[in-house]
Amino acid sequence: MSTSPVTSALGALPQPGQAPAPASSALGKDAFLKLLTTQLQHQDPLSPMDSQAFVAQLAQFSSVEQLGALGDKLDTLAVAQASSNQLGTAALVGKEVLFRADRVRLDPGAPARFEVTLPADAGEAVAILADASGRVVRTLPLGAREAGTFPVSWDGRDASGEPLPAGDYLLTVSATRADGTELDAATSLRGTVTGVTFENQAPELLVGGRHVKLSDVLQLAAPAA
Repeated sequence: MSTSPVTSALGALPQPGQAPAPASSALGKDAFLKLLTTQLQHQDPLSPMDSQAFVAQLAQFSSVEQLGALGDKLDTLAVAQASSNQLGTAALVGKEVLFRADRVRLDPGAPARFEVTLPADAGEAVAILADASGRVVRTLPLGAREAGTFPVSWDGRDASGEPLPAGDYLLTVSATRADGTELDAATSLRGTVTGVTFENQAPELLVGGRHVKLSDVLQLAAPAA
């Protein structure tokens, strides 16, 4: 028996066990009911529609419609959660934070300060500072250090004692155990949160003129009195 356009359209509905069609090609409720009414009006009285297939299609359509409603609720929940996260992040303004950083800013007339974290005792550690082109401008011997975090101060001068221009400098630390095994040293900066920005879709803290991702924050504390 030939297949009518109406029957073909119903057959295109998602079958049990199949993923629903994308929203752009899904059959809406109003269109489905109109199609169903048209099919019932024009079905062959001598060969009516299979009742079991008809019920199965109705049940499947109902499931798809419920999934669509659930998706709308999840979208609403996601928006509410994002708003809550934004408000929570805004509460960090004024807090002191320690965050991962591979650059340190040198301001005129002031030393640059950063912190180094060692996962184990080091027999020798050296901080290496380089300009934007990657040229090393200063190395700071840190000596033997115990595991943990400790502060380091750089006077802003190069190896010959000449003052360097203000700006950002690349920062790395080379550290080894007493037996010469390399250690994975980490560098970080400490500062006060002056604001929060949402321009990159995810919230970022404004600390000392730089954007800090929440995933880079290592420590939060009340500002020093």
